[in-house]
Amino acid sequence: GPHVGRTGNCKAFKVMSVASAFYKGDKDQQSLQRIYGTCFKNRTLLDEHLERLEEAKKRDHRRLGKEMNLFAFDESVGQGLPLWKPKGGIIRRELQDFITEELDKQGYFQVFTPHIGKLGLYRTSGQFPYYEDSQFPPIVERDAMKKLGEEGAKCSDLINFISTGEIEGFLLKPMNCPHHIKIFDSEHRSYRDLPVRLAEFGTVYRWEQSGELGGLTRVRSFTQDDAHLFCTPEQVGEEIQGCLGLVKKVLTTLGMSDYGVRLSLRDPDSDKYVGDPENWDKAEAALREAVQSLEVDYTEEPGEAAFYGPKIDFVVKDVIGRDWQLGTVQVDYNLPERFDLSYVGSDNKAHRPVMIHRAPFGSLERFVGLLIEHFEGKFPTWLAPEQVRILPISEKYSKEADALKLELAEAGARVSVDHAGDKIGAKIRLARMDRIPYLAVLGAREVEENSVSVRHRDQGDLGSISTNDFVSKISQDISSRSL
Repeated sequence: GPHVGRTGNCKAFKVMSVASAFYKGDKDQQSLQRIYGTCFKNRTLLDEHLERLEEAKKRDHRRLGKEMNLFAFDESVGQGLPLWKPKGGIIRRELQDFITEELDKQGYFQVFTPHIGKLGLYRTSGQFPYYEDSQFPPIVERDAMKKLGEEGAKCSDLINFISTGEIEGFLLKPMNCPHHIKIFDSEHRSYRDLPVRLAEFGTVYRWEQSGELGGLTRVRSFTQDDAHLFCTPEQVGEEIQGCLGLVKKVLTTLGMSDYGVRLSLRDPDSDKYVGDPENWDKAEAALREAVQSLEVDYTEEPGEAAFYGPKIDFVVKDVIGRDWQLGTVQVDYNLPERFDLSYVGSDNKAHRPVMIHRAPFGSLERFVGLLIEHFEGKFPTWLAPEQVRILPISEKYSKEADALKLELAEAGARVSVDHAGDKIGAKIRLARMDRIPYLAVLGAREVEENSVSVRHRDQGDLGSISTNDFVSKISQDISSRSL
């Protein structure tokens, strides 16, 4: 047949599941049996594949997220709209604090923008109607709707009026860049002011089809660690290097050393791209030079660029060998042109700035989903929702346990005390199930010696440690963001 070149490549196979299905999808037709299976060239490859599937099930962020009370979805809220619970909110906040520290070092300014904007803003950017099918429907002003109703207009008339711009409306923002552009354009700019680096944890909205939604990795509302840089053409190379260095810092801190880079370029034969071809050439050359300086494996992907500019994507391989697209850096000569941005150069004439889009995490939702699976819910201490759990052997030591909790909390740790009347073995088992990095056991000997018996989630029994040393160790783990 046309699907398999030779049967020798299908020596090892396994039926994965079966399901009934109507012939041609017609319920009035005969019911057939659909068989799903997989095959490989030899048994070793098949076993490796099956092992990866089992490991993926164990690490599924949808299951772990529910078990660990990190996030939830609710039909009454809407499909693809995640609700971050307190523990998940801690992880998200820690990631934001981490990236904010790095942004402060590099001279970024944090900004805040509304979740909605006028349709005209996105017409100028080209995002409406270009991405119309993947956006939430526009919101039309109440007075305009009332007038159309009085005139007996049909839904098709409303759609046409919106498309042509005869009626103004608003749109849940699909991207943050137009808002940042307007912030840049709100002031008179000189070449001495550049580069201007604007950053925001901005929530955006995309109308993903219900069949495409999946946990945190594909949602309709997500937050980007977004930034936009406005610079002179001479500053482009250095700014791109800074952006790529930031992405590398994020991945290294989280122990993700196995990654490659994908350079997405335009397809010269396609008409979906906007902007001057000469500017596209400049942008692609700048990105290619920056990627080559990283000294990592990279591929060039013609036809994969965004409609308004080429980009660099970091593709991370997780612990079970799956590829995830994460951080992105994009040069854009087009949007400054569309919004008529300018700055005054050293020659006292108006010049067009270059814009760079940058998001090290991609989206926080997708990134947290990856981290849950990458760490199997066993987050490093600095990222764990609960970092230390104190386990008094009996109620007699509750007072000392509460005092230790206060000391650890003052040192910046997230800590709790298990005051339940269970035996210490049961408390330890529960803490292990909750994936707590550090357990501190308190009994008569520990109280007398002003120490704690420490158990680490991954390293096992660490023995008796003085209270002061334990507090210092936890503080060091958190501040250094060690793995």
